Amino acid sequence: MDEVRIDKYLWSIRVFKTRSDATDACKGGKVRINGNDIKPSRTVKPGDVITVRKGAITYQYRVIALIDKRQGAKLVPQYAENITPQEELDKLKSPVETFFLKRDRGSGRPTKKERRQMDSLWDALSFEVPDDVADRFAAEFGFDDDEDDENDED
Repeated sequence: MDEVRIDKYLWSIRVFKTRSDATDACKGGKVRINGNDIKPSRTVKPGDVITVRKGAITYQYRVIALIDKRQGAKLVPQYAENITPQEELDKLKSPVETFFLKRDRGSGRPTKKERRQMDSLWDALSFEVPDDVADRFAAEFGFDDDEDDENDED
């Protein structure tokens, strides 16, 4: 296999859930190869560095081998190396900065009293994410801090 489309590769290494999601990300300027904007049809080759912006986090992957079929999560490290900087991974543990209050449709703007209640509710919220939740979330997306420990056991 000499060439693989970037959208197919990103889907294969499980960066995106569907190939159409990967295509949309490429079209939307959220994917770059070696610092250059690309189209979904752009091919990748071993050694390329792929940068993917998902939400507030910018992930980076180095292409190790080409693959065009979706792989199990345990096999992904054979095809791509996650080289995302630690500062980006720390954003997974940061508090969520958005907050939504549901209001009845057609109720208009909040009154001064309702606004004060919303402000006091906002001030009372704690944005600290427990370490076990953050670690579980990071592990679910393949960003274990314990990866080095697992390699030492082998």
